[in-house]
Amino acid sequence: MTKTFLARLAAVAAFVLAFGLGSAPQLAGAQTQTPAAPQAAASAAAAPAPVAVPEKPATPAAAPSAAAKVDNPYGIGALWSQSDAVAKAVLAILAIMSMGSWYVIVTKLLEQMRMGRQARAVDSEFWNAGTVQAGTARLAEGSPFRFIADAGMQATQKHDGLRGKVDFADFVDLCIHRATERVQRRLGNGMSLLATVGSTAPFVGLFGTVWGIYHALTAIGVAGQASIDKVAGPVGEALIMTAIGLAVAVPAVLGYNWLLRRNIAVMDDVREFSGELHSVILAGSASA
Repeated sequence: MTKTFLARLAAVAAFVLAFGLGSAPQLAGAQTQTPAAPQAAASAAAAPAPVAVPEKPATPAAAPSAAAKVDNPYGIGALWSQSDAVAKAVLAILAIMSMGSWYVIVTKLLEQMRMGRQARAVDSEFWNAGTVQAGTARLAEGSPFRFIADAGMQATQKHDGLRGKVDFADFVDLCIHRATERVQRRLGNGMSLLATVGSTAPFVGLFGTVWGIYHALTAIGVAGQASIDKVAGPVGEALIMTAIGLAVAVPAVLGYNWLLRRNIAVMDDVREFSGELHSVILAGSASA
């Protein structure tokens, strides 16, 4: 029994020894790893907390400079550079019509103002003279009043021959009336141009509009689709032509009506002078 007990005891000891040797490395690893966790925690606790760096506000994209000029692909400059010969001819015609109408407006206004000053000078220089000849010499060269006075004086000198068979009063009246009509025709020079520009400029611009729409339809047909980039240019060209035609016609019409009313006022002074001159000449001839 003693041997049996010793054998059992040896078996139990061998089992315990084998179990102890197998679990020893695991316990050593556990003991090795277990202190690492506190060290890591301690290191994490000892490490300074990361400082939050404030984010810089996003810099807005640089706004385009207000002074920067943006080229307009549908402006008048683009219209002239991209248009064909017909559109350029229409623009040139409208430009010539506009310059001609403004030239007439400015020159006729200056002429009317000059005649107004000359009409006021007649009262102080002509009618205060002793004779018609002396009064005529006082008037300015190129003045319509002097032209009429010269015509009246020449009528008294040319009343001979076949002209002498006409009544003297009628002959003087005829010469003065003829001179007055010439002054009126000269004063009306250029008015027909304003009337022509005012009545035809919208139709010239309309022709440019029709031509631009034709190009728009052609671009749509070639491209096969009515996209905005295909029709914007020709349609813009058409609208610009219409606007230019109206911009040329409106000042011409307004200028024509304004100058025509001023011409009537100026010619009233001229006709008044002509009537008084006729009476003075007849009175002087009768007294002579």
